[in-house]
Amino acid sequence: MSPFQLTRTLAPDAADADLRADVLHGLNRSPKELPPKWFYDARGSELFEEITRLPEYYPTRAEREILKQRAPEIAAATGARTLVELGSGSSEKTRFLIDALLPGLDSYVPVDVSESALTGAAESLLAERPGLHVHALVADFTRGLALPGTAGPRLVAFLGGTIGNLLPGERRTFLRSVRTMLSPGDALLLGTDLVKDEATLVAAYDDSSGVTAAFNKNVLAVIDRELGADFDPDAFDHVAVWDREREWIEMRLRARRALTVKIPELDLVVPFAAGEEMRTEVSAKFRQAGVRAELAEADLDLDRWWTDSEGRFALSLATAR
Repeated sequence: MSPFQLTRTLAPDAADADLRADVLHGLNRSPKELPPKWFYDARGSELFEEITRLPEYYPTRAEREILKQRAPEIAAATGARTLVELGSGSSEKTRFLIDALLPGLDSYVPVDVSESALTGAAESLLAERPGLHVHALVADFTRGLALPGTAGPRLVAFLGGTIGNLLPGERRTFLRSVRTMLSPGDALLLGTDLVKDEATLVAAYDDSSGVTAAFNKNVLAVIDRELGADFDPDAFDHVAVWDREREWIEMRLRARRALTVKIPELDLVVPFAAGEEMRTEVSAKFRQAGVRAELAEADLDLDRWWTDSEGRFALSLATAR
């Protein structure tokens, strides 16, 4: 068996079709919105990596601390022979899990929409761990996922607090789809950012050096490039606000003046009033009781709950019924 396999389940033109559909839908509704997945072209990914190193942005460091300390416990509790990672990216933090699960780990199955990210991560992993088998999937896990035939028990990891980018109904659908990947006794390792004081939360999404602002505005550059639009990023301000009722951060772009944007590829003209805001991301924050309830609704039982030393971020281990 080759140490590296790659399977593409995402059609080559899927991203273009999805972008068109999301922009058409999101800019025709009121209030306007765009989904956060369009931040992440090459430039957006670079900016996000820079964000993770900012002093204000604690989630990446906090989750890394938990993984570094708790990976042996996770390995012992699951006995996983297959590790599946959704939205794997560079697989950087996952190395703690992989090393804790070896030598009993048969396969690592990273899932991402970026073939280049998957290939780069696999090459790096295999250079250091020649006994590992990597079967990468170029796929959109939000659409449901058929996993390759691999040995059980399975551990599915969804890290980074990314589940917070899903609205409550989307989270229910997602967790149910994860449950369909699992057999009874298999497990889900879930990263969730926790509710905390407003100042800390807002600062994490509105850093003093303006990197998050550039990241937020990058979605406009993506639409300009891919759809021939004439968005001027300088005509918008980055906004991050804490919604106390829903317990989530919203990132928005606020028009500095009245303006009109033309998107020729969609035959679309979009007016913005002065001060009008367009939502570009929701990032929900969680409490343990809420996580337990959402997992239970998907027939997943919360078994272990770990936080970093400052109680900012949590990893939960849930077992499929």
